[in-house]
Amino acid sequence: MSSESPSSAKKLNLERASNFMRQFRDPDSRELKKLSANQFMEVWSHYDGDGNGYIEGTELDGFLREFVSSANFTDISPDAVSDSMLVELKACFMEAYDDNQDGKIDIRELAQLLPMEENFLLLFRFDNPLESSVEFMKIWREYDTDGSGYIEADELKNFLRDLLKEAKKINDVSEDKLIEYTDTMLQVFDSNKDGRLQLSEMAKLLPVKENFLCRQVFKEGIEGATKLTKDDIERVFSLYDRDNNGSIENEELRGFLKDLLELVKKDYDAQDLLEFEETILQGVEYSSEGKISRKQLTMILLALAKHNQEEEVSTP
Repeated sequence: MSSESPSSAKKLNLERASNFMRQFRDPDSRELKKLSANQFMEVWSHYDGDGNGYIEGTELDGFLREFVSSANFTDISPDAVSDSMLVELKACFMEAYDDNQDGKIDIRELAQLLPMEENFLLLFRFDNPLESSVEFMKIWREYDTDGSGYIEADELKNFLRDLLKEAKKINDVSEDKLIEYTDTMLQVFDSNKDGRLQLSEMAKLLPVKENFLCRQVFKEGIEGATKLTKDDIERVFSLYDRDNNGSIENEELRGFLKDLLELVKKDYDAQDLLEFEETILQGVEYSSEGKISRKQLTMILLALAKHNQEEEVSTP
């Protein structure tokens, strides 16, 4: 039976209500305690109030006020952090943790800030982003074992097990922990809450170092602001022709199309990619062997540039 008095229980509830972060600090040292996967999710869900995958704007202000004031030995209100102090605090905080400098905190950035179980933290590592979407599509094919076009919970669990094994070089994660991590990752990355990961959701869990087609020079070429040069096209071709055999095929082609699709569509699944492939390749002399050459890549990129120019003209 709990020895906690009603008054102390009430005080604890009040503290939780007034400052969500206080419950995760050691009452004596005021240092943050190591969070479990579930506790980390509690923090994330609490501050990402609109569920858009970022802590930003007033959400970020609220998090910073509570994060700082919860470190105080006396139970001060988050409002004790003045507006001028908040501006200074936010500048320092974002410089330290906003790795992609987009002015908001995503789940990976929060994972670097809060002390967490070592194994769970490894799933958010920054030191190993994939080189390109070609590697991503190879991994997708490997773990979508039933070819459904989705990574279901059991497939995700296998992926996380292998990721941790590779990161730690040992296999010391219990099945129960793996299930907890899988559930947590689904809560975080399964945006449409269908219990599985579609392509765009998995792409957030497993980021690529860079979508080459998002580079400013290249985007300008696609959008018709500058003319695409032979060198531009050669760079794109060499990026996706990973085996240097003179054609873009299989996962190389899927990776190229995934990057193209991301320029126009934020949420997409395997079916969207398939339909996009059919649409894009319709206009070129597409090899029935499933390969595209430099000439065909050039045709695709020029057709896209022309399409974007026409859209700009028709937009009032």
